[in-house]
Amino acid sequence: MLEIKNLNLHYGVIHALKDISLTVNDGEIVTLIGANGAGKTSTLRTISGLEKATSGEILLDGESIMHMPAPKRVSMGISQVPEGRRIFPDMSVFENLEMGAYLRNDKDGIKADMEMVFGRFPILGMRKKQLAGTLSGGEQQMLAMGRALMSRPKILLLDEPSMGLAPILVQEIFNIIKVINATGTTILLVEQNANMALSIADRGYVIETGSIVLSGTGQELAQSPEVRKAYLGG
Repeated sequence: MLEIKNLNLHYGVIHALKDISLTVNDGEIVTLIGANGAGKTSTLRTISGLEKATSGEILLDGESIMHMPAPKRVSMGISQVPEGRRIFPDMSVFENLEMGAYLRNDKDGIKADMEMVFGRFPILGMRKKQLAGTLSGGEQQMLAMGRALMSRPKILLLDEPSMGLAPILVQEIFNIIKVINATGTTILLVEQNANMALSIADRGYVIETGSIVLSGTGQELAQSPEVRKAYLGG
C-alpha cells in the first residue's frame, strides 16, 4: 500500500532523513522505533505532506504522492494522529470529529462513521458536547484517533499514541489499535514504547540518526540483541 524509496529530508543544513526506504503492505501494522530525534516523526510528517522531502519517492497504491499537498494526501487515504494529539481544545468532541471529515461531502456516510467512532470509543459518545480541552489525556488520544478515522483512511499514521498516558491506558490504546487494524485499516506506528509496539506489529524498522539500520518481523526485532539492549531494557 505504501512504499518509500530513498527518502531524504533536510531542515536547513541538517540532514534529518537519509535515504529512508520502507514498505507497508495492505492490512499490516508496521512500527518504526528509535530514540528521540532519530527521525521517526519527520518520516510520518513527510509521508503526510507536512514536510517537503528533498529527494526520493513516496508511493501510495503504486501512485506517486511526492508532490501532492497534504489535503490531497488525506483525500487519497492517508491520515495522521500527531504526536501530542493536537485536538482543538475549545471545540466540542463532536466538532473535533466533524473536522476529521472536512474533505467529505457524503452526509449519510459521515453520520454512519460518527456512530462507528462512538461505538469504538463509547466515552466520546457520552461526552460529545463537552469541550475537548477538558478531556483526560487518554480521552484526548481516543478523540485524536477518532478524528483521524473520520476521513476513512486507507492507512493511519500514529505518532507516539502512548505518550503521557498511565500504563493501564497504554494497554487500552494498543488494544484499540489492534481492533482498528482488524477492521480493515492499515497502520504505520511510531512509538517509543518499543515493547508494546513490537508486540502488536507484523513488521518493524529501527531508525537511528535518520537512517534505517534494522528491519524484520515484530518478533524478530523483539528478540534481536541489538534492539533489546538499545530499546527494550535488557
